[in-house]
Amino acid sequence: MNSVISTDALCRAFHGRLAVDTLHLTVEPGTFYGFLGPNGAGKSTTIKMLTGLLAPTSGSIRVLGCDMLDSKQSLEAKRQIGVIPENLALFDNLTATDYLTFIGRIHGLGRDEIRKRSSELLTLLSLDRETKKLTIDYSHGMRKKLSLAAALLSNPKLLFLDEPFEGVDAVASLVIRDLLLQFTHRGATVFLTSHVLEIVQRLCTHVGVIVGGKLVLQNSMQEILESGSLEKKFIEVAGSESGSTATLDWLDSTETSASIGPSVVPVDHGGSVPSTLEAEKTQEGDASP
Repeated sequence: MNSVISTDALCRAFHGRLAVDTLHLTVEPGTFYGFLGPNGAGKSTTIKMLTGLLAPTSGSIRVLGCDMLDSKQSLEAKRQIGVIPENLALFDNLTATDYLTFIGRIHGLGRDEIRKRSSELLTLLSLDRETKKLTIDYSHGMRKKLSLAAALLSNPKLLFLDEPFEGVDAVASLVIRDLLLQFTHRGATVFLTSHVLEIVQRLCTHVGVIVGGKLVLQNSMQEILESGSLEKKFIEVAGSESGSTATLDWLDSTETSASIGPSVVPVDHGGSVPSTLEAEKTQEGDASP
C-alpha cells in the first residue's frame, strides 16, 4: 500500500536555523494522523511544505503519490487535497456563499453542484444564517468553520487541518469531529495539528510528535495508550529535559497585596466618606508635627 504522505530527510531553514530538521514522516491511507508538538516546534512549517506553500531547503516530499517538488505533479496533488491553513486564507470582502463558489470553480465543479454542496456545508456548520455577511465581520470561530467548509467542498482525498478546533464552540466542535470521522471512515485521510490532546486522543489513529524540528515519536494511538494516556506520552517526549516545573517565588510568599491592604479612609460623624483627596489631606494632617 502506497503512503498518502511520505517525506525523506525533509529540512527547512530560516536565517540559518533549522525549523524542520531531517523529517522522516509516513502517513497511510485512511489514517487520522495527529501531528503534535510544542509551540514553535515546526508543525505549521511542515504543513506548508506538505501542501506546496513553502519550498523545503532540502529533502523530498510525496503526497498522494506525487512529487511535491515537481510543479506538474504538485498541481495534481493539490487538486485532491483540502487545507485549513495556519492563518485562514479567506477573502474578507466576500460572503460565505461567494467564497465557496469561488473555491468550487477553482476545483472545476459545476455551479449546481457548488450550490448544493455549499448549502449543505453551511447548514451543517451553522453558518446558513450568515450567508449575506462579509467574512471580515465573522468571528474567529466562524472563520474556522468557513475554512473547513471550503476545504471539504471538493470532496478531497486528504485534509490538512492546522488547529481546526481553535476558537470553535463546543457544539460546533462536536459537529466537526463527527464530520471528520465520517470523512476518514470512507477511506480518506486527515492530517491534523492541535494542542487539545483530549480531542487528538479521541479522534486520531496515529500520532507523530515533533520537537525542535525533529520527529521524536511516530506510532499508532493504540500502542501509545498501552503505556498510559496521550498526555503522559507527549510530556515524556516533548517536555523539558530536566523535567522540572518552573516556579514563581513571589507566589509562595505569605504576604500578599490583600494582606497589606489599602489606607484606611476616615468617616465623619455624619456617616459620609470623604473623597480620596480629602482622606490623604486628613492623613497628612495627622502625620504633621
